[in-house]
Amino acid sequence: MANMQSETQQYHNAARTTRTRGNVLPLFPQSMWYALDSAAESIPGYVRTELVRKSIHMLVALVPSIAAFAGAPVALGLLGGGTLLYAVAETSRLGGHDVYVISDLTLLAARRRDRNRFVMGPITLGLGAMLALLLYPDPAATIAIYALAFGDGVSSLVGKIAGRHRIPGLGGKTAEGSIACFAAVFAVSSGLVTRPSEALTIAVVATLLEALPIRDLDNLLLPIGTGFVAGMLIL
Repeated sequence: MANMQSETQQYHNAARTTRTRGNVLPLFPQSMWYALDSAAESIPGYVRTELVRKSIHMLVALVPSIAAFAGAPVALGLLGGGTLLYAVAETSRLGGHDVYVISDLTLLAARRRDRNRFVMGPITLGLGAMLALLLYPDPAATIAIYALAFGDGVSSLVGKIAGRHRIPGLGGKTAEGSIACFAAVFAVSSGLVTRPSEALTIAVVATLLEALPIRDLDNLLLPIGTGFVAGMLIL
């Protein structure tokens, strides 16, 4: 754990140095970056990385609202355009040409395993939400996207911050993270189904899928599997 904190801290220091040199234009004024950095000094580097990463991840929960108010084609267009823009920006970053805001956020949110390589998480996140909209009617699509946003997001945060009991054979997943995933999915699906037993089943399936050690591919499997079960129960 100490090595993870040390290496992650060095990575964030590199991000700060990059901003200072002006290689990546900051999202906020430089003084605000320094204020944020100073306020976060007491938080372990790996926790800060996860907080940034999952805060961005949970923004996908806005997709069902966009689809409801502007229509599914608009939501799909925004997801597709955003995913394509990120892919271009990430390719450019790896080629040594940082893209305003996008590369900076990618650097801050990247985990140790993603250093100096194409960060796939945002790609699979966008594709997972798009598949949910394309494959399932509402409310199954909404449940699938909420499971992706909150089930996976809350599980990862709790696992990183409070995880103490690792589940054997699941690549470092923790019991605390899985319990958090179950609670989050049960909570968000309870308001979208008619019976508590349906929310319970959906939450169990989402928890099992999220626990699989498949890295960024869970952004695809979690919404597809959860949406399928939700659709079968609601029909």
